[in-house]
Amino acid sequence: MLTPKPTQFQTLAVLSVVLAAITVIWGFIDSRMVDGASVWMKPLKFSLSFALLFATIGLVEARLSATVRDGWLMRITSWIMAAAFLSEMAYIFLQGARAETSHFNVSTPFNEFMYTVVMGAGAVALVAAIGFIGWMVKRDCGADLSPALRESIWLGFVISFVLTMIVAGYLGGAGGHYVGVHPNGASTVPFFGWSGVTGDLRPAHFFSLHAMQVLPLLALLLDRCKKIKPVKIIRFAALGYTSVTIGVFALAIAGLPLIPLT
Repeated sequence: MLTPKPTQFQTLAVLSVVLAAITVIWGFIDSRMVDGASVWMKPLKFSLSFALLFATIGLVEARLSATVRDGWLMRITSWIMAAAFLSEMAYIFLQGARAETSHFNVSTPFNEFMYTVVMGAGAVALVAAIGFIGWMVKRDCGADLSPALRESIWLGFVISFVLTMIVAGYLGGAGGHYVGVHPNGASTVPFFGWSGVTGDLRPAHFFSLHAMQVLPLLALLLDRCKKIKPVKIIRFAALGYTSVTIGVFALAIAGLPLIPLT
């Protein structure tokens, strides 16, 4: 029996996991710090984030009809996302090796170009591709999806696209993720590094990105529980999730931490 050939999204998910493993190993060897954290912490976070992103899309792709799954639109989308992913991770790893920040670093013409042009264009391409895949899911009548799961995927993907463009756009224009003063050594949320003493735009960015996982997981649960009107519940959940994300965003703009720590 032939083993199915892995899709490009599955391959990218595996590559992201491998990169995450490399950062963990290097983290034990390299004790240098940047902005109060290991130089390999940001590469680790981005590797894990990309692994989750591509694994999610890979699972969705497997349920699409063969016409859509193997069509030229999906192939082009996957190659665009792969190019954006590889260029962004290459720069983040380079800056980690140099013990320099990758985001908001315009200290040299090279750093400015990589951050504002390469990473900026890559981020927009990745987020736009998420929204586009959501649109394809909605239109694919032959997909192996329950009504609730189809609704949750296209809404989750489109919400991630819209909210991320808003939050990340503001974040990029702000020149940093803090709103207010975060003193050196001030309390932060473990692993995430979110400020516990002032406004931080990263929680809203996190929430905006993960609508594409939260809503489909809810749909799977509703399908298992045999709810009478799961599609309606998904729509209310999408509205609620959007409202919460906007609330977290507003909290940060007001200069208040999501989780106050003293």
